[in-house]
Amino acid sequence: MSTSPSRGPAVVVGAGPGLGMSIARRLGREGHPVALVSRNAARHAGYVAELAAEGVEATAHAADARDLGALPGVLGAIADRHGPVEVLYFGPGAADPATMPAPITRADVTSVRESVEGWVYPAVAAVGEVLPGMLERGRGGLLFAGGLSGAVPMPPLGALAVSSAALRGYVLTLNAGLAGTGVYAGLLTIGGLVERGDIHRMITSRPGPLSGLAAKTLDPDDIADTAWNLLTKREEPEATFSTLS
Repeated sequence: MSTSPSRGPAVVVGAGPGLGMSIARRLGREGHPVALVSRNAARHAGYVAELAAEGVEATAHAADARDLGALPGVLGAIADRHGPVEVLYFGPGAADPATMPAPITRADVTSVRESVEGWVYPAVAAVGEVLPGMLERGRGGLLFAGGLSGAVPMPPLGALAVSSAALRGYVLTLNAGLAGTGVYAGLLTIGGLVERGDIHRMITSRPGPLSGLAAKTLDPDDIADTAWNLLTKREEPEATFSTLS
């Protein structure tokens, strides 16, 4: 059963039909009004209507998370409309799902820089917009979705593995640095295909070298439940989900 919103807004950066919407539903059920941020504005009306049908107050905002110039303005507009951000979930895709990265043996400065600039820098920028207010109020939560290649060597992922490791190091260090402040940072480390998401849809819609990944999948609702436990219990900095073992 949904509750009436009584908490501060939760921002879902990189909202998509899989994990992003599951995170939005979970936070909305707990009383957070939800602000969805993604670059595909054509989907927004459907997302908002879907959440409204479940009793979740939601708005949607168009922005590419990789655009460091656009993200601060969107987060500021959300705060102006809903109040200070209480939860930030940062989970945009780290790469184009239709493009396979070059393996680590062929990674170069350009590919690594582009990967880090497109994923890690925006995460740091988003935190920079909301964390000062959270620290001032003495409460808040920051959640990030990262890849298993940040913790387990996966040479085929090349530059993507480098940026995944950088994001993981940033979040775990941020968690330690926030100890005792009332603000929490946590990481969802994901290794496998998440159901209902864009990558899941792409892989299951056509045969190819990646089609075997669909044999075992991760339920985004289960991940969202764990995300809520991380935020509320604050006992661990990271939760890992993998179909690869």
